[in-house]
Amino acid sequence: MTKSILIQLDCDEHPSSFDSVVAIDAGVDHLLRYSSVEPVSVTSTVHGAMFTRGGEDLRQTAIFIGGSDVAAAEALFRAVRDTFFGPVRVSIMLDANGCNTTAAAAVVCAARHVDLSSARALVLGGTGPVGRRVAHLLAGDGAAVTLSSRSLERAAKTCDEIARTLGSAKLTPLGLADDAAVTMALEDVDVVIACGAAGVELATQSQLATAAALRVAIDLNAVPPAGLGGISVTDKAKPIVGSASQAVGYGAIGVGGLKMKTHRAAIRSLFESNDRVLDADEIYAIAKSI
Repeated sequence: MTKSILIQLDCDEHPSSFDSVVAIDAGVDHLLRYSSVEPVSVTSTVHGAMFTRGGEDLRQTAIFIGGSDVAAAEALFRAVRDTFFGPVRVSIMLDANGCNTTAAAAVVCAARHVDLSSARALVLGGTGPVGRRVAHLLAGDGAAVTLSSRSLERAAKTCDEIARTLGSAKLTPLGLADDAAVTMALEDVDVVIACGAAGVELATQSQLATAAALRVAIDLNAVPPAGLGGISVTDKAKPIVGSASQAVGYGAIGVGGLKMKTHRAAIRSLFESNDRVLDADEIYAIAKSI
């Protein structure tokens, strides 16, 4: 029986141990790890994956792209795909810094409490890699999304980029300059997902508690202090203290269980055929099925 081989291409000096452990737990027979990989040097590695097996055996080789720099990993993802031609290819997955699995799990958790097709959502820290993916997935399911940043210009640019991929997306950029602006932004939303940098509180506990329409708040920051005040990193659909709308909250670890299941399931799905391409939308579909 042909063994499954996952080729882990990482942009960092040392390949992610996290991604390696998940791959092994997903049942990969052999894991080949490469570090400091750049787009200009990827061709020979990809050709080695493509030309060593044929027929049904080809699907037993796949490529995972990771690293801490999501933009660099996205460039590597494009370079690998450009190397393929016709049916000669292997399946490929992008999840640098957990960007796709985290965003997918967060949006699935939100959908357990709100019908996204009619929801109003606020994405705090929406211009970062996870934030823009969260906004993309929410909008793709029909939500009216307000994407916030400290810079209105960056928020508008990100909204434009997402809209070009989705077409009819309902996206509104918002620059949040102070606490009053955050309170106002929370007034009529059903969902808030905080995707900001570690160590920055984006909304206080009192702001969440007084948000009259809020149904679910998700904080994806695992490093204290919390991105959303009053939400613990381990919270999972836990009632928000004092919430006027009986909203519930999720912390990063509360979302993390689904994220890990999604990551493992996505790795396993790579070996179902030799032409799978797993980016945000495809990984979201897997998360929905769990």
